[in-house]
Amino acid sequence: MSAIRCVATVRTEVGEGPVWDERAGVLWWIDVKDPRLFRFDPASGENQAWRMPERIGFAALRAAGGLIGGFKTGFKWIDPESGALTTIVDPEPDRPGNRFNDGKCDRFGRLFAGTMDDAEAECTGTLYRFDPDLSVHVVRQGVHLSNGLDWSPDDRLMYYTDSLRRLIWVYDYDAERGALANERVFARVPEDAGVPDGLCVDAAGFVWSAHWGGWRLTRYAPDGRIDRVLPMPVPQPSSCTFGGPDLATLYVTSAAIGMSAADFAKAPDGGGLFAVEPGVRGQPATRFAG
Repeated sequence: MSAIRCVATVRTEVGEGPVWDERAGVLWWIDVKDPRLFRFDPASGENQAWRMPERIGFAALRAAGGLIGGFKTGFKWIDPESGALTTIVDPEPDRPGNRFNDGKCDRFGRLFAGTMDDAEAECTGTLYRFDPDLSVHVVRQGVHLSNGLDWSPDDRLMYYTDSLRRLIWVYDYDAERGALANERVFARVPEDAGVPDGLCVDAAGFVWSAHWGGWRLTRYAPDGRIDRVLPMPVPQPSSCTFGGPDLATLYVTSAAIGMSAADFAKAPDGGGLFAVEPGVRGQPATRFAG
């Protein structure tokens, strides 16, 4: 495994949502609470930023070009050339205290994305499926803090995180219908290991979970046992994805929110974007088909 390196020294409040764009050879990521969209180019080292008008929970690639994002007020198209937003639909106009937090597309181009109480107090989150015909479907309700999700390489399993419950669930996944069944606990994260945040699944079917407050990523085997712990040089790693032309680089976002001067003395790159080659490869990101 290569050394972990900070490739973008941005003190994001809550860096999140990394997604590799194989067409452009860049990594898109966001800052949720100081709302910005970033595009990191590993060839040049440039990290371009667009200011967003409200809190953004994720940005996903779109087959037709551009991006789709989940925001405080619902789903929106994002024009990455200008940063302009176009509202599609807000599935929760009756819950002004909620916002979208994380989202990802399955191999059929459907977008799964969840909401949460922005104050992180009430259990008002919902996991939605947003189909290419722009219809919205409720998948799961009663979520505290909807977070990282991804699928096994054979599309038979879906993993989904509720951070405040400290749980990663796994479901049987019907890829033809985009339906979940047989919910069970995949991993329960102990308090001394941090809080499970964003995740990704590698090409071997192992689950990488960023543990906020735990200074680590954990790689879980498909049976839920801990395969490897990857120590991080920052206390709040927030999400991860594989990128690069061969999908061999693991990119990790982090957060600087709540860090004191003493914390930055120990972790000067808190809030930055990191990269490491862990010796395994990831799965390509799927684009939203709508």
